[in-house]
Amino acid sequence: MDRKKQGASDWSLSRDVTDNMTASEPLIPKHGGYRRLRSFQVAQLIYDITVRFCDRYVEKRSRTHDQMVQAARSGVQNIAEGSQASGTSKKTELKLTNVARASLEELRLDYEDFLRQRGLPIWKRDDPRRQELIDRRCATVDEVAAWVREEHDCGRGGQSGLSGQKQPSTRSTRSTQSTSPEIAANAALVLLAVACSLLDRQLAAQAKAFETEGGFTERLYRVRSEKRSLRPPSTRSTKSTPSTDD
Repeated sequence: MDRKKQGASDWSLSRDVTDNMTASEPLIPKHGGYRRLRSFQVAQLIYDITVRFCDRYVEKRSRTHDQMVQAARSGVQNIAEGSQASGTSKKTELKLTNVARASLEELRLDYEDFLRQRGLPIWKRDDPRRQELIDRRCATVDEVAAWVREEHDCGRGGQSGLSGQKQPSTRSTRSTQSTSPEIAANAALVLLAVACSLLDRQLAAQAKAFETEGGFTERLYRVRSEKRSLRPPSTRSTKSTPSTDD
């Protein structure tokens, strides 16, 4: 009887230890939470800007319009999908984050092409307007549009390219219309540079974690090995021995 009580006590203690060990490394760790990622927030802002920009400056029936919007959407969706898939596949997370980075690079080239083909300047890296926009930390497309209007009022650019309001085509405004899309496109390029930089760091962190910690298969092996090692001797699978009691 005492032996049975002792065995039950040992099993209870072993189970508590097992629970504590597995709690330190769950089979499926916490994942998702992509809405808190700065890369997701900036990519989503770029998507909203691109939709409004294309509706205003790119022919809606053109292939370029659809490609720019889809590239911006791909950046957002793949960050979210990769974050959600990370619970069971770090490899998938890494792959989808890289797809998001590639989509935003494609979009960046589209904005640069837009400016170049219209003879509009691409702001240099040391242009003070770039840092001014970054420091503003805009969270919505309307906040970006407000900044664009301020640049126009300061006389450093044209009309607001993201306000959604078309300006009257008069002789007094015709001279500044050529710079209207310039500010909007360059603002998008500034935010794209921020998003790409964030994703580069995110990819580096994901690659390092995958290299040092492994993926789901390795985690599954560690968790199962811990559970086996903490089982009471009486419950472990052992090779059967011939019985001497007939």
